Amino acid sequence: MEHIISTPTAKAPTERFTGDVYLNPIEAPTEPARLAAALVRFTPGARTNWHSHANGQTLYITDGIGLVGTRNGHVVRVSAGQIVKCPAGEEHWHGGTDTTLMAHIAMVVGDADSDGTTWLEPVTDEQYTHALHSTKGS
Repeated sequence: MEHIISTPTAKAPTERFTGDVYLNPIEAPTEPARLAAALVRFTPGARTNWHSHANGQTLYITDGIGLVGTRNGHVVRVSAGQIVKCPAGEEHWHGGTDTTLMAHIAMVVGDADSDGTTWLEPVTDEQYTHALHSTKGS
């Protein structure tokens, strides 16, 4: 057994995120397990870039209200206790709303060399604003 008291909080890299996002690692893909997990906190308006995962991704929302969107325009408003599963290869993004923070535990299955994430371009302000308006009242 390994008991980890805490992990350091790091600011997320600006080349993969818009706005202020903070990460606390939970697990890195190490043999024989291949789980990568992190607690990710998004301030209002902050979000990931478009990205996909070779083996999919599971998001467990721990706090606040946020958005998860896909390339086909499907967007869901999420809140604490909800789970979103993004299938392998699906390009998507996630983040807080314009007025609320959102935190989630992000989980992916990678391999010994990487977590299998392919990072793409930023979500534009127009895409983000459209996502906000399309989920109002959800």
